[in-house]
Amino acid sequence: MSDASPIFSRIAQLCAALVLAVTAGSCARSPTPDGGDGSEWTSTGRTNDEQRFSPLSQIDATNVGRMGLAWYDDFNLSRGEEATPLVIDDVLYVSTAWSMVKAYDAATGKPLWSFDPEVPRAQLVKACCDAVNRGVAAWKGKIYIATLDGRLIALNGKTGKPVWSVQTTDPSVPYTITGAPRIIKGKVIIGNGGAELGVRGYVGAYNAETGRKIWRFYTVPGEPGKADGEVSDRPMQMAAKTWSGDAWWRQKAGGGTAWDAFAYDPELDLLYIGTGNGSPWSRAARSEGKGDNLFLSSIVAVRPDTGEYVWHYQEVPGDEWDYTATQHIILADLKIGGSVRKVLMQAPKNGFFYVIDRATGKLISAEKYVPANWAERIDVATGRPVENPAARYSELGKPFYATPSSLGGHNWPPMAYNPGTGLVYIPAQELSVLFVADRTFRKSPIGYNTATKLGTRDASLKPPIPAAKGYLLAWDPVRQREVWRAPRDTFGNGGVLTTAGGLVIQGTGTGFLKVMRASDGKELWSQWLQAGVLAAPMTYSVKGRQYVAVLAGCGGVYGSACRMVDKDGRRPNLDRLLVFALDGRAKLPPAPAAQPMVLNPPPATASAAAMERGKGLYTRYCAVCHGYDAVSLGNQPDLRYSPLLGEEAWFSVLREGALSGSGMANFADVLDRQDAADIRYYLIGKAHDRRKNAPAAASKNAEHSS
Repeated sequence: MSDASPIFSRIAQLCAALVLAVTAGSCARSPTPDGGDGSEWTSTGRTNDEQRFSPLSQIDATNVGRMGLAWYDDFNLSRGEEATPLVIDDVLYVSTAWSMVKAYDAATGKPLWSFDPEVPRAQLVKACCDAVNRGVAAWKGKIYIATLDGRLIALNGKTGKPVWSVQTTDPSVPYTITGAPRIIKGKVIIGNGGAELGVRGYVGAYNAETGRKIWRFYTVPGEPGKADGEVSDRPMQMAAKTWSGDAWWRQKAGGGTAWDAFAYDPELDLLYIGTGNGSPWSRAARSEGKGDNLFLSSIVAVRPDTGEYVWHYQEVPGDEWDYTATQHIILADLKIGGSVRKVLMQAPKNGFFYVIDRATGKLISAEKYVPANWAERIDVATGRPVENPAARYSELGKPFYATPSSLGGHNWPPMAYNPGTGLVYIPAQELSVLFVADRTFRKSPIGYNTATKLGTRDASLKPPIPAAKGYLLAWDPVRQREVWRAPRDTFGNGGVLTTAGGLVIQGTGTGFLKVMRASDGKELWSQWLQAGVLAAPMTYSVKGRQYVAVLAGCGGVYGSACRMVDKDGRRPNLDRLLVFALDGRAKLPPAPAAQPMVLNPPPATASAAAMERGKGLYTRYCAVCHGYDAVSLGNQPDLRYSPLLGEEAWFSVLREGALSGSGMANFADVLDRQDAADIRYYLIGKAHDRRKNAPAAASKNAEHSS
């Protein structure tokens, strides 16, 4: 509870509301209805400015201590859950892992319908980061879901029955979709992912009534000298001049995938697209080590009716660190230098917080919000980074310890902006990683195709790389400075909601939902949800009662940050929807006991050379799911403990697809029997190392995550 008396807290709340009333007139508005009073949440960011700010204020600093669980539902899944629910006409709609959709009575939690698009589980091998989904869209009685296998589906909002379905990607290419669609002027806007595996990014607009494709905007050039016959042909001519050679095209790649960030300004009639990293990561392998490689790691403004290019701002020219610009985009009107500016704000992976004029694309300011060593600063006059010369690992042929790491100073979990405090709340993190160019790179039809090797911290490095950490950061975008921070127990924490009740709400990777005072970060309330939280909370009101909803479920790129392994074993990953309100009385069942992990590997008989070869193959094909250095701390099996390390069982899984129905792909097309054997030898060796170096109980219990 607040340390102020109720009367003074109420006065402070009223003052904040007055500030909101004054500033609301200058904030970017959305044409999407939201119930007028904020009772509904009709788009993933609530409104098309993506501020994730709610005008609801029933729950505030004086009474949040009374907040309790109103209702919940278990999904019976064990994946990452990343969606923000929608609430329309007192019905809550939410997507889950595997692109499924559920509808509930928003007040009682009564299930109304569910829809399963039946995504083939083998599609998981094409996904960089789990079978996650970040939400649905709604328009004129329909609910829209984009599926992991590239379909866009319109559902009847009352029944959940499909109205239409279109395939937006080429199924023969490793495209995936994990992002939430947006509805702009009767069009469904959706991008895609897959840059790590090797694809060419684009954004499409589809008629919301029929599913007919209206336009497609490619984010990187295609075959040199050849037009695609799309709306992006003219800007692609401009972009092509910033690429060298044709390696990206021969690899059928390029990247620049727009897998998450969109925002819309109805007054300027501009749709803003955040684009991703290069494919492959290494610029030497992609573009002969030359050029800015447009439109990688950029904000691109287009006309939503036609997809016509208007302007772009590239945050990371010639990216080769996976520094995407696909992180959350927020639109607001800020008073800067004595005048109100229409701005776009973003805290992308690269560690700099950007404030950009959203009418022109001109940079207003950019400052580091977390430590960053790849660039000294951003030159405001040119808009370009002043790079650290040592950062270009692929051209120099020398390893580079990059800060931030490829996971970024801020990843996909959405930030939020509160017009009352004038602050942006960022799920920030500090990590570093060693980038090493892979000079022997050849594209594979399965697995990562980055032409880059990632390393871990080197104890001999001077000065040593600091340990990873995460925190919620309150950032003043006008003064470009930190105002407060709330430390977290791990990196990889959930997205953010802020409200007119003077609150900031965030879930943590260790499974807590926390409520803080927006002005100074004082923690007011916390509850353990029994599973890591990555998704952003939202809030709505039914019959005058305010609710706060959030998904729990660990996975995605942050499976290893949720600390699902402790000294007692592996805790189950409990995917669920939880809804809170004042005086909520529902109770979660007791958390299941941790499951012991037993080390019982076959004898280690392989040569050191075979195990070293197996390490390289494991790193390329297995580590993204099962953990680097063969250490899994997330929701995927730690293969050192696997009972499938027996020879015949191992080959039946890896080369015969015995578990393909569960999402474990058949790797026979890329791994011959000797390859599979060497990976097995490597894991057996790591299991013996663990048993030898762990405490005596380690053979019966899980190792403790640090």
